[in-house]
Amino acid sequence: MFIRCFLLWAAFVAAIPWSPLRGQVTIIVDSVPSYTPAGALVFIAGTFNQWNPGSSAHQLSLMPDSTRRITLPAGSGTVSFKFTRGTWASVEGNSSGVFRPNRTFTYGNGDTIRLKILSWEDLHSSSGGGGGGGTANAQVSLLTDTFWMPTLNRYRRIWLYLPVDYATSPSQRYPVIYMHDGQNLFNAATSFAGEWEVDECLTRLHGLGDQGAIVVGIENGGSNRINEYSPWVHPQYGGGQGDAYLQFIVQTLKPYIDARYRTDSTRNGTWIWGSSMGGLISQYGAVKYQEVFSRVGVFSPSLWFDQRIIQQPLQEGYRMPVRFYLMAGALESSSMLPQLNQLKDQLLLAGFPASQVQMVVRSDGQHAEWFWRREFQEAYQWLKGSMPSSADHQISPSTNPKLRVFPQPCGSVCVLRVLFNNEWGATGQTGSETAWAPVPFQIMDPIGRVVHQGMLESSETLLDNVLPSGIYRLQAVWNGQVVSTTFIRATTRDF
Repeated sequence: MFIRCFLLWAAFVAAIPWSPLRGQVTIIVDSVPSYTPAGALVFIAGTFNQWNPGSSAHQLSLMPDSTRRITLPAGSGTVSFKFTRGTWASVEGNSSGVFRPNRTFTYGNGDTIRLKILSWEDLHSSSGGGGGGGTANAQVSLLTDTFWMPTLNRYRRIWLYLPVDYATSPSQRYPVIYMHDGQNLFNAATSFAGEWEVDECLTRLHGLGDQGAIVVGIENGGSNRINEYSPWVHPQYGGGQGDAYLQFIVQTLKPYIDARYRTDSTRNGTWIWGSSMGGLISQYGAVKYQEVFSRVGVFSPSLWFDQRIIQQPLQEGYRMPVRFYLMAGALESSSMLPQLNQLKDQLLLAGFPASQVQMVVRSDGQHAEWFWRREFQEAYQWLKGSMPSSADHQISPSTNPKLRVFPQPCGSVCVLRVLFNNEWGATGQTGSETAWAPVPFQIMDPIGRVVHQGMLESSETLLDNVLPSGIYRLQAVWNGQVVSTTFIRATTRDF
């Protein structure tokens, strides 16, 4: 009787759909394309390893019968994955040699899965198989695959899109969009989950009269993607390198691009954009670096990762006008739309004007590249709309002083101004300096070291030009209250 009850109980537990873990799964690849290079290693990349295309722990073993196999540990839910030869540039394709959607399997539906790899996107056309995976247009180039990231002590691949008339309009300057998950922006052959077709979209809009933009695509860090795309650590998934990643963009990559290309290097011409975790770090970066970015595309942001991203606007406060385009689909996770609404509310409470915060929800939208590709053009056109001057924007009246540095970024001349009650001047009357008393100030680098200090001798003070290029925090104290601002120092560009 006891044994019968135990067996019935075990069968019941096994049938429960929410059982936390199912048994291990063995994946067998029965065949690979005939043109696969001899000795090539095959890897599996997916949601279980943060889409790392060359993880040594996820290399398939070549068996005596020429099959390749790997056993994944016990897990739960549905897993998405693809096969690669170690990089996203050498990912599997469909029967025509171009992008294939992610594969999936669900734990509990069997302990062995047999599959075939039909093509390699980077080799299919050269093998005589027809098709071909390259979809980037002539305006796209690989800037480098070894761009040094000093704040993260690693290298990264960077792609560049230049407007159609860049070579023929030597006097034209262009806004720059810094975008994450760069391998997914221009080329199906390099993407790990589909292509956004940013190059095709901008080229098409140019034909309709759009001025265009330079796009800098930053390849994600593979196994470091989540680490770099969040400033906070999640107990299960990692994170915590987001500030260092943004410092790389602001202090290293942006000055490099501005020095070598005809950019509108002002904040008015500097955008940031991403989806999912890339949406989270874009949102965070736009609020933290209001002196750098004036426009941000936030597609399907992973706000669930840490609630602090929703609280950040109130903590940072409104300093400069920023256009926010918040977009998600109704078919994404159940938490997506409630949290996106919370984020919008916090932006408005922080003082960002409602006219500069656009929230868009699509009834058929999913957490996928095809959705973000479809929505890119409308978001781009809205973000490119007119913006109030950063020098003339309105600040809510306050009896507390505020600091501003003009222009942004500042070059050979950096002027610090102090604002009282929406007026420049110490007593709340424009031009009045009768009540002014010198106030000490400090300038700190991104890790908090004091690199310069001085005295505010009046409500408009010329800052000593002693700082190298970079982003800085300026801080002073009035009657025990700390007031501060962030500003960028940029040296003369070499064109």
